[in-house]
Amino acid sequence: MKITVISVGKIKEKYLTEAVKEYSKRLSRYCKLEIIELADEQTPDKAGEALELLIKKKEGERILKSLKEDSYVTALAINGRKLTSEAFAGQIETLGVQGKSHISFVIGGSLGLDEEVLKRADYLLSFSDMTFPHQLMRVILLEQIYRSFRIINHEPYHK
Repeated sequence: MKITVISVGKIKEKYLTEAVKEYSKRLSRYCKLEIIELADEQTPDKAGEALELLIKKKEGERILKSLKEDSYVTALAINGRKLTSEAFAGQIETLGVQGKSHISFVIGGSLGLDEEVLKRADYLLSFSDMTFPHQLMRVILLEQIYRSFRIINHEPYHK
């Protein structure tokens, strides 16, 4: 199975970069992982709604260009569905059984995802009603994907 994580914005903190490397290494046992890091747009303080929509649109265009036609797209969205780790693992396993060999996860920038990206998504996933920095969300997502493969393979992992 191929897993692609498409994320807007660079990770600047070394500890987060190290965590991404660690989970990438762990996941190499279970899947082919690709991380696509897209440029984010500068958002000025006190940006109006029209400017924020334009920024999301520009970032959204970059995301849509990065998505492969055959990929099952899961967009991380605060209004998405919340799953337990076991249910998330079950979803990944079911997609594999159904012949979906490529899953893409999309993490938007600081303003969230453009409406066109949400329309393209096959599934909207929420990790919480809370807001997380998109750099940290990448680590959380990779950890949950790793946990999912451990669950799918009936391997122990801390609870």
